[in-house]
Amino acid sequence: MELLFDREQIHYFERVADVTLCQEETLEAIVPDACPDILRIVQVCGQAYLTGKQAREGAAGVSGTVRASILYQPEGGEGLKCMEASLPFSAQAEASGFTSQGQVTAAVRLRWAEARVLNPRKVLLRADLAIDIAAFQPVDLDVCQGILEGEEQGVQQQLQQQEADQLCAVEEKPFSFSEQLRVSGNQALAKILSLRAEPVCSECKLIGAKLIFKGEVNVQMLYQGEDGTLMAQRQSLPFSQTMEAGGAGEDGECRVLVVLSELEGRPSEDGRSVDLDLELLAQAEVRCRRTLNLLRDAYSTAKQMDVKQAVYTFQRLEEDSTRPQNVRELLETPSLARSVVDAWVALGETTRSREGEQMVLTVEACLTVLFLDEEDMLQSIQKTFPVSVRVDCPEGRTCLCSCQCPDEVFAAPSAGGVEVRFNVNFHCMTLSPQRVSCVSSAQLGEERSRPDGSQPSVVLRLALPGEGLWDIAKAYGTTSQEIVQANELEEGPLPSGRMLLIPRVR
Repeated sequence: MELLFDREQIHYFERVADVTLCQEETLEAIVPDACPDILRIVQVCGQAYLTGKQAREGAAGVSGTVRASILYQPEGGEGLKCMEASLPFSAQAEASGFTSQGQVTAAVRLRWAEARVLNPRKVLLRADLAIDIAAFQPVDLDVCQGILEGEEQGVQQQLQQQEADQLCAVEEKPFSFSEQLRVSGNQALAKILSLRAEPVCSECKLIGAKLIFKGEVNVQMLYQGEDGTLMAQRQSLPFSQTMEAGGAGEDGECRVLVVLSELEGRPSEDGRSVDLDLELLAQAEVRCRRTLNLLRDAYSTAKQMDVKQAVYTFQRLEEDSTRPQNVRELLETPSLARSVVDAWVALGETTRSREGEQMVLTVEACLTVLFLDEEDMLQSIQKTFPVSVRVDCPEGRTCLCSCQCPDEVFAAPSAGGVEVRFNVNFHCMTLSPQRVSCVSSAQLGEERSRPDGSQPSVVLRLALPGEGLWDIAKAYGTTSQEIVQANELEEGPLPSGRMLLIPRVR
């Protein structure tokens, strides 16, 4: 006889991939006819854009473009020239169990770019990318909360409440806005050499079924003034948006990642401002804590019972924090730095290594500085170094981490080179798995054998180590209440070393 269960369907997302792919893209670029021949390449400035995401069977893919500005000194002339090139890219991360119904979140960073002169009219451009890809597979889990109408058959049920932190929604929203960037100083803008932007979400919260998030896009512009002077300008452009939150409720926790899809800048006729058009993509993970009622075990005092068990794994959130790290570096320069024109940092892959009960998280910081030497020649210097933080993470826990540089990079000439200071924020999340065995199905069989003249109606025995009332009652086909009453027991664990009277159901 099949028993009727009270079941609850739980919908959530399982993270089936979370990787950072580092890859290099190359392109041979021809110098445009309007540009002079190349004598020396000074620096390549670039910006990576995320333009597409794909969910496939067993893999998550992303695509995008790198736009590079190659700054160079021309043959037979002074000053600085600029040519532009675009490199398309694509990447794919394997994700076991992932399907086309899954969700993908991604971010792409240009760690560094360089160009080598093949001849005065051709260059080989190389771009090194760090691509974060996470894949989330929707899961519909049926859990048994109890057995309906089992009293007549003497069905006993062991119920348990289980706390679970689950990813209940993965949402995204594209949005765009336009802003005007005023050129500071007395110099009017003659030519934009490069535009870079870093979106940062600084606040997000749930209100009903809506997620409200705010932040800013930090725009950095390198340009030439009317007299050819190189200048850099940074401005933060605020944004505020709402998006659907998947019905998580206001008790949920959210994380929003905003990435750049497009950035265009058009100088005004008088050179005193730049009209910016930005397209961005907000990607949200919404996590909520649920209390689940689970049927751990069941038996019948009247009939034999065939019980099938299933093991479920639920996650418990142990820590969700942001850990800022202050970085200070001295970059040695081959020639004396008279002034710093521009500086920026890009973050690469985050690696994890265990030291006892702690996890050491290390991200690769790729730093670039443009400066003028004593002869007012534009020079560049790059340095890559690790930045680390420690997180409490005992064995068995999972540690997720993402990094961002939310603030401006400070750089100034110093004795022997350029001193640089900036902040790296480590967003750390640790999860511990909770494995629970629960009833998945059950059937009633033949009648239980009852005590007769050859079998005692009462058993006298000691409780074994680790044995509970439920285990003893199930073994003898009685109930926990019968044992408690027969032995006048209090609530709590069984007394050690005491003989128990175990009445058997007649």
